[in-house]
Amino acid sequence: MKLQQKILNVAKETVKIEAKAIANLEHLIDNEFVEAVENIYNSKGRVIVTGIGKSAVIASKIVATLNSTGTPAIFMHAADAIHGDLGIIQKDDIVICISKSGNSPEIKVLVPFIKDFHNTLIAITANSDSSLGKSADFILNSYVEKEACPNNLAPTTSTTAQLVIGDALAICLLELKGFSREDFAKYHPGGSLGKKLYLRVKDIAQQNMKPSVSPETTVTDAIMVISENMLGVTAVLENDKIVGIITDGDIRRMLKNNEEFKNLTAKDIMSTSPKSIDEEALATQALDLLEENKISQLLATKDGKYSGVVHIHNLIREGIL
Repeated sequence: MKLQQKILNVAKETVKIEAKAIANLEHLIDNEFVEAVENIYNSKGRVIVTGIGKSAVIASKIVATLNSTGTPAIFMHAADAIHGDLGIIQKDDIVICISKSGNSPEIKVLVPFIKDFHNTLIAITANSDSSLGKSADFILNSYVEKEACPNNLAPTTSTTAQLVIGDALAICLLELKGFSREDFAKYHPGGSLGKKLYLRVKDIAQQNMKPSVSPETTVTDAIMVISENMLGVTAVLENDKIVGIITDGDIRRMLKNNEEFKNLTAKDIMSTSPKSIDEEALATQALDLLEENKISQLLATKDGKYSGVVHIHNLIREGIL
């Protein structure tokens, strides 16, 4: 029990230390941050983000965030840069260099070459008086009082602060560019995130069968149609117009209330106000409608006419739910 309590205490203290440091960053964001964002926004080139050690890992993540939010970016490892990768930097590129101390040997070697190229240099550092800080055109202060590590050595709080500064840059640029949900979907076509932004009802409905019966179809035949199509539902159509729906639930209620049903037809057991959705609607909208009405299926329509079925299992399979 004592060990468990120690783990809880250390974990909570780590979160507390890092949370305090992140909250303090708000007071460190100043006009230099504003000017750095404006320079990136107005640049005709890309953003090159570099660092060494744990800062290099953070640099890589910032690059991923920038790229996914509409700002072209490339990661350049500081150690590799001074062994040939400096060729990555082109004339109009802006370089962001990340280093807590600003005095790492690789950074001290790298920075003069960047300055020789006359590229704008933005520093994310906790030490404005460092070699990096003195050479940078703009300093984004990532100062933290202490690392979460009890020895105040392992980069923990400092790397979290660097990451947050990078996120702040990316989101400011996103806002300036007017980067929309549709833009975001273009850069995230794969996975459940992308699907939530672009997958439409018609993309799902066309994967399924399109069960339908007429109002005069016998209940026995309607049950066969539902079973064969394995969607737990069939539309009831009259002159190509949706007049009702029969679900597994309707069948169960019918069996409970009728000992004899061979003379019943679809119109005797159908629900006359089926929930439907236009096939151009997003799949997420279909999910909202299903959850709101506590149902498992929706009828998809095109120009008001029946075009298919969307089942909640489709949304689960697509990762929408």
